[in-house]
Amino acid sequence: MRARGLSSVGDRFEILYGGRTNRVWRLHGHAGDLVLKLYRTDFHNPLFRNDPMSERACLERLADTGLAPRLRATGKYADQAWALYDHAPGAPWQDNTRRAAEALARLHSLEPGIDLPSGRNGSCELLDHAEDILALCAAEACVELQRLRPTGGMIAPGRTSLIHGDPVPGNLLMDADGVVLIDWQCPAIGDPAEDIAIFLSPAMQHVYRGKALTIAEERSFLAAYAEPEVTGRYQALKPFFHWRMAAYCLWRAQNGAPDYAPAYRLEVAALTE
Repeated sequence: MRARGLSSVGDRFEILYGGRTNRVWRLHGHAGDLVLKLYRTDFHNPLFRNDPMSERACLERLADTGLAPRLRATGKYADQAWALYDHAPGAPWQDNTRRAAEALARLHSLEPGIDLPSGRNGSCELLDHAEDILALCAAEACVELQRLRPTGGMIAPGRTSLIHGDPVPGNLLMDADGVVLIDWQCPAIGDPAEDIAIFLSPAMQHVYRGKALTIAEERSFLAAYAEPEVTGRYQALKPFFHWRMAAYCLWRAQNGAPDYAPAYRLEVAALTE
């Protein structure tokens, strides 16, 4: 980085602990207040990809929208990719579902304009994805979820847009001026209902802010999103989204993340409501 003039002697690096996958530092230096992300290559996540090229494409595409940080540079260190971008102001989302919904609705209204992987779309693809995740878990632990597998009419794939892919509370930074989404390493051209499901997920809310949303907060979010076609689709797909997220939480709990055990129970409870 010094060879490229991106940092200099006297710059100060501060470790940031919010991320759950990559190593991240805040750089206080001559070029401003920046974030340096070093992408891990030794951890495969079956739900949330870790693709530096997709993140770069999204940050470039969204440079003038205010929805993402401004990218400064990318590169490689040994076999690991890195990205340097502006430090986004604000604090991780804690409340005010209206602002979160408006930010995601704005993102989903944009023309994608970039080439990204396709997201899972429709109930059959969600079921298949969940089965793939369960195949990575101990068989005896999957009995409960297999009993709760959603049944009924299948829901066809719907319209697609640019989706963030991981809009958990820790990836939405809020200040008085707006909402900035960070950690764009698993975006897709997919069903916007998928972003809604991940944000509203009781498991993800528990993991990132310590509690699930109330029914009133969920209703407020869906009203503020203000696209009945998309929110109606989310409502129809809810059991499939909960089932896949429960499978993911089970896998995480079995692979060194004990805080996902209570998150799993929250998704199971949502399936049985």
